[in-house]
Amino acid sequence: MNRVELPTKSGAYRWYYADVTAGDVSAVFIFMIGSIFSARYSASLKKGGLPREHAAVNFALYEKGVRSLWVLTEYQAVSVDDGGRTLRIGNSSLQYEDGAMTMVVKDRTTPWGSPTEATVRFTPQAPLGKEVRLVDGLSHHWRPICARGEARVTVPTQGIDVTGRGYHDGNHGDVALGSDLSGWAWTRTHHADRTAIHYQPWGGSPAIDVTASANDVTASRAASGALPSTRTGWG
Repeated sequence: MNRVELPTKSGAYRWYYADVTAGDVSAVFIFMIGSIFSARYSASLKKGGLPREHAAVNFALYEKGVRSLWVLTEYQAVSVDDGGRTLRIGNSSLQYEDGAMTMVVKDRTTPWGSPTEATVRFTPQAPLGKEVRLVDGLSHHWRPICARGEARVTVPTQGIDVTGRGYHDGNHGDVALGSDLSGWAWTRTHHADRTAIHYQPWGGSPAIDVTASANDVTASRAASGALPSTRTGWG
């Protein structure tokens, strides 16, 4: 599967994302190096702040559409072991094995500080996708590491042990997100035999469409078009 890489330039970022849908339960795991949500990282850039000094672990659990657990904790150091197969942030870890990926969150909830542990065990059902540059000439990239897979999520404190459809990707850039690319709209839809992803960079750049099946991952670009959307709690 994939290998973990750490960004090194001041202002750079990289994150690894996974989500799982299993009936009434859904979960999101994100491991970030150079956290794009960090006010500390943003403020440190004037003094050459480094991404590895502002890593973060994010986890969200939803039951019947209602968020029941939330973790977003920033750390000042990260480590990569096993030749790029294992990423550690705090007590949490992401590990790539032959034919599987595991993310384990061991942290405290935000804002109450209750200890929690959550694990996703991801088995790919699609090949590793190629890296895509979001906008020609800019340094922001996205990779559908495994757009389709079987994923088991366990959260002992909530009595959760479910298996469903999983998705896993990664993003990275050499400059701060928002400096030359203000953002993008993103949708991911699982169908019976394939998964479709639509990436729309803001600013009128061509959209990116990716389709992943058991045997292939294809990508194409098309004229940009506005996606219907509403504001979320993130703005």
